[in-house]
Amino acid sequence: MKRLKVLLGLLVGLAIALVYNMPSLAAKSGALPQGKTIGNIEQVVAFNGPMPTGVTVSAGGRIFINFPRWGDKVDFTVAEIKNGRAVAYPNAQINRPNSSEQSKSLISVQSVVVDPQDRLWILDTGSIEFAPTSYGGPKLVGVDLKQNRIFKTILFPQEVALPTTYLNDIRFDLRRGQAGMAFITDSSDKGANGIIVVDLASGRSWRRLNDHPSTKAEPNFLPSVEGQPLMSRPPNQPPSYIKLGSDGIAISADGSRLFYCPLASRKLYSVSVDALSNEQMTDAQVAVTVEDKGDKGGGSDGLESDANNRIYLTNYEQNAIFRRNQQGMIEPLIHDPRVLWPDTLSVAKDGYLYFTANQLHRQARYHQGKDLRQKPYSLFRTRIDAQPVALLPK
Repeated sequence: MKRLKVLLGLLVGLAIALVYNMPSLAAKSGALPQGKTIGNIEQVVAFNGPMPTGVTVSAGGRIFINFPRWGDKVDFTVAEIKNGRAVAYPNAQINRPNSSEQSKSLISVQSVVVDPQDRLWILDTGSIEFAPTSYGGPKLVGVDLKQNRIFKTILFPQEVALPTTYLNDIRFDLRRGQAGMAFITDSSDKGANGIIVVDLASGRSWRRLNDHPSTKAEPNFLPSVEGQPLMSRPPNQPPSYIKLGSDGIAISADGSRLFYCPLASRKLYSVSVDALSNEQMTDAQVAVTVEDKGDKGGGSDGLESDANNRIYLTNYEQNAIFRRNQQGMIEPLIHDPRVLWPDTLSVAKDGYLYFTANQLHRQARYHQGKDLRQKPYSLFRTRIDAQPVALLPK
């Protein structure tokens, strides 16, 4: 009997030990539940130099990328990917910023977009490291991809591209006017935000929704990225909320609505393209056509659309890409820990959605001067079996 009691005591002790040690045992075995990835991504290009932002893909599968001059060593601000390497485009000379002739060189490019006629458009902020702009710097440059030559340069007057303006992203409707219209977001964190409209035939441009609440950062917006609150944290200065305004932009498949969102916000908005395109309408009349599409589930940098009238949204808070369906519901497309700050999206004719992941949130400006980025940065793609929006004249 005594031996039985001893044996029972040992068994009870063993059971208690197992219960108390179960978490560590489970951890060692990898049995603890973990967050799941969603979707499949493929790395197309790894970048071991400066961080990229924009990406676009031509009808023939040519990939173009850009590197803004934000502090990294940038030898060329626009490139074509050839054999897995970035090569200066359209040539090395124009990629050398010329302060005395800003209009004839690329200063710091934030976005590149191939339009429905398979022409490349380069959106030059005219601003190195977010410095104030001056006439000749902010511009839109069109490149003929068949001849690899510039066919048009549109300069923005200073009442359109303000000294504080930061030209961010661009979309096209080539059915409007004589040669189409372009729509550009101004994401400045120092001045007025809004949408810039460009008549591609005449080169005229005008501001719309200038400093409208829908284009502004939400007050005291505090996103969480990689489990940490994201704020501007310069060395030896108190932290402050990020204030980047209208950034992501996409056009509906029928060209009737332009979708946009401030970077420092979780809201999605749309506005009438007819109203934006009408120079005779006042800004107040355009503002009447703005629609609040509600919370989109996280902060977004880039937006994109497809021919099925779905809107793609990067979600930098969740290492994710979401998709808004035709019924207005948000659905997950990609959730993956490798998607560290998804920046720009591009729907290509090959049925893939291309996007850059550049670790923007790890830059020194957000970490008291300490750069936490780890190379390489990536260009990824995921299959969506959809075509890009093609708003072409009949």
